[in-house]
Amino acid sequence: MAQDYDSPRNKDEDEESLQALSKSSRDTAEDIDDDENAIAEDYELPGADLSNEDSSVTVIPMQGDEFICSECFLVKHRSQLDHMGADGPVCKECAV
Repeated sequence: MAQDYDSPRNKDEDEESLQALSKSSRDTAEDIDDDENAIAEDYELPGADLSNEDSSVTVIPMQGDEFICSECFLVKHRSQLDHMGADGPVCKECAV
């Protein structure tokens, strides 16, 4: 069905639609669960005790062609070596 957007609007239709919107917003507000404990169970807080959890990360030892940057303390490939600083090797990202 085509709608003529230039035709004058009927005020009764606008009021009915506003009443319907306000009713639906009240209905959805009643549906919201306000139990904070149920909401909080879904989130894991930082610093939580994870001593009984198993780690799924495999740690690979530093390879012979890698170094630890003395600025950012990340393990980098030797192709990322910029220069040897006073404290040790510095990567290209930290040398900028």
